[in-house]
Amino acid sequence: MTIGLFLGSFNPIHIGHLIIANTVVTRHLVDQVWLIVTPQNPLKSSSDLLHVSDRLAMVSLAIAANDCLRACDIECKMSPPHYTIDTLTLLQTQYPRYSFIIIIGEDNLATFDQWKDHKKLLENYSLIVYPRFQSKEKKVNITHPHIKLIDAPLLGISASSIRKAIQERHSIKYLVPEEVEKYINRKKLYSVPSS
Repeated sequence: MTIGLFLGSFNPIHIGHLIIANTVVTRHLVDQVWLIVTPQNPLKSSSDLLHVSDRLAMVSLAIAANDCLRACDIECKMSPPHYTIDTLTLLQTQYPRYSFIIIIGEDNLATFDQWKDHKKLLENYSLIVYPRFQSKEKKVNITHPHIKLIDAPLLGISASSIRKAIQERHSIKYLVPEEVEKYINRKKLYSVPSS
């Protein structure tokens, strides 16, 4: 079985994430996509990051109706920092018969050389790269045989814009799945700006 690993903060998960995951599965690039909720990305600030249990709950709610998508909490059980190479090493040990492919945005590919053991990652695993709006960033030249750029819908939706909309008391309807919106409203998440 081939598993696509979509790692992220999912703070919160939104329809852009779901469209990418669904695109990868429905184009038969993988058999399943596992959405791995990262407690803390080593390359990002944690100042406005919800507790991982809330983010994991929202991912589970968002994908409940799709058997090809799965919420994965493996990094929640690992000691920080959470590096992709360490996650893959553990997954390969737990699921030796599965093959794993990493799903990342084109913006992350631009900084891929900052990832721990990035050369080892590319030697042993393939990357599926989805396009991102890159008005300020230079397009990445993709020539490596283990990197596949897919044509996926481009949506200008970001988790940070959703958090801002909530703080400004604007609607997030249709930006996140309905069950995720209800969860956010019920728990009053993101309503206070982070310090």
